[in-house]
Amino acid sequence: MQELIAGVHKFRNDEFGNYRKLFRKLSQEGQNPHTLFITCSDSRVLAELITQSKPGDLFVVKNIGNIVPPSSASGDTNSTAAAIEFAVENLRVSDIVICGHSQCGAISALLGMPSVGDSMPHLRDWLKLASPVLKTLKNNYAHLHDHDARCTAAAEENILYGLDNLHSYPCVQDRLADGSLQLHGWFFKIATAELFTYDPETLQFTPLVEK
Repeated sequence: MQELIAGVHKFRNDEFGNYRKLFRKLSQEGQNPHTLFITCSDSRVLAELITQSKPGDLFVVKNIGNIVPPSSASGDTNSTAAAIEFAVENLRVSDIVICGHSQCGAISALLGMPSVGDSMPHLRDWLKLASPVLKTLKNNYAHLHDHDARCTAAAEENILYGLDNLHSYPCVQDRLADGSLQLHGWFFKIATAELFTYDPETLQFTPLVEK
């Protein structure tokens, strides 16, 4: 906590001056982000840092495993679905990015390493939303036996599953139909800070920025 408090002091004393006009504008005009950025709660994945975005640029949703539930998902109130509807309908974002990443603990837990027991019922039920990824892994990646390779494949397939689920939201369907919304799947490699984007033509994740 002392580190957080020290950071607040540093921001107020050293950094806020660089953003004073921007924050005043944002407070007066409200937010107008261009992108809904759905990524994992993992502390190593910071949307604003890896995209070098300013306050007001991104509407960020972080959840365990950057899972996008289908609009039909039932159960407890779904904050991710609510954020999708708000960003698309109210904020009128022009793009949605689903960004998964390497070494994802949620994906590893989805694969059963470690297993999620009864002491974490909310986590267990949340991960069940991504269970179709396991079927894809079984059908298409049976040749992979290394855990890290399986996790990477599952993380990428989870991004594609999320993109498919976005199409189940009526507000997304309407915006896609009129051409005012675009969907993107990204994969962030933590060790090298590389970003890969899914190319629907090649059906592969390719480097977002060439070296």
